[in-house]
Amino acid sequence: MSLIPFSPPRIDDEIIREVTAALKSGWITTGPRTKQFEKNLSAYNGNAFTLCLNSATAGLEVMLKWFGVKEGDEVILPAYTYSATANVVIHCGARPVLVDINASDFNISVAKVAGAITSRTKVIMPVDFGGLPCDYIALMDLVQEERVKALFRAESPNQELLGRIMILSDAAHSLGASYRGRHTGVWADASVFSFHAVKNLTTAEGGAIALHLPPPFNNEEVYKYLCIFTLHGQNKDALAKMQKGNWKYDIIEAGYKCNMTDIMAAIGLVELARYDQETLVRRKEICEYYYRELSRYAWAELPVLRDDERESSYHLFALRIKGITEEQRDAIIQSVFDEDVSVNVHFIPLPRLSFYSKMGYVMEDYPVAYDSFSREISLPVFYHLEAADRKRVLEAMVKAVEKHLP
Repeated sequence: MSLIPFSPPRIDDEIIREVTAALKSGWITTGPRTKQFEKNLSAYNGNAFTLCLNSATAGLEVMLKWFGVKEGDEVILPAYTYSATANVVIHCGARPVLVDINASDFNISVAKVAGAITSRTKVIMPVDFGGLPCDYIALMDLVQEERVKALFRAESPNQELLGRIMILSDAAHSLGASYRGRHTGVWADASVFSFHAVKNLTTAEGGAIALHLPPPFNNEEVYKYLCIFTLHGQNKDALAKMQKGNWKYDIIEAGYKCNMTDIMAAIGLVELARYDQETLVRRKEICEYYYRELSRYAWAELPVLRDDERESSYHLFALRIKGITEEQRDAIIQSVFDEDVSVNVHFIPLPRLSFYSKMGYVMEDYPVAYDSFSREISLPVFYHLEAADRKRVLEAMVKAVEKHLP
């Protein structure tokens, strides 16, 4: 019996043809395909402008740098997230301020955010766990409160212009998710998506910043500046320099190098064109199958896939097992793997990681995050997971849980 993998990418002849066409075109770095992918993403999400980069991590850090986050500043984020969300704050010299999550949906607790804001807070970074959007209206209302705005100390031109804490969404999981009838990408000042190999939409690696800054910002001007900032501070990209007689360029600041290539964008163009009609349909079908079948078991705490205001992108099916310890959860995982079925855990909370625990973060300060982590098992969700394999996943999970239940 072959192993059921956790989340392999969908690489088929259509993608291979488009990548081959990109290779043959002569444009393998940032070029026309990348620019078209950016426009298509903006049209899909409904945001003003989109910048494609080599990773979501780069996108988060670029936006923190653009906003002027520096040593002595604080950025609020959930304790329950992947390390990238916090690492970019460290790279800026700032301090990650971790807060607990909601017991219901793994997402950041707005009440805990409110209690963590200080005069040093510059940015709040909510994370759309598993593809389910956070409560962005509540977060935006919070940063617009007079009490909170009075605490805010603007220390850069962009901070002066915004006049409040920036909401920077880690939307790595949530492309195609909806909140109050609109896609993610329009609810925060900027939202950053991931196109890593395990994501719903992949470009092998890659990410994108969806800009949706309020007036008086000019999102097109911000986009043009970020294009320069993410290419060494060079005022012309390769496409512009190749125009006749246009070889001269300037470096206007010491920028970064994190642009997306046309090879990556070629994959993304195919993936986005079929995203709603094929990818999301299949992922929703798989998650609803798990939800329907597992709802029969008293020990299964099922994830929120949609509610009155939100619908997930179905990136993860994060199952929690009621009444078990972390050790029992680990034993269940091993038993599932023994059945040749791959599962995962999303995520190890930041205070449990060596780097952050050495900084003084203590897991006991985030009881909801720990409880969720200690009982969580992510089931495989990917395009080619056929009905028979879904049944195998379910049978392996049920068998393993019932073997180890107290």
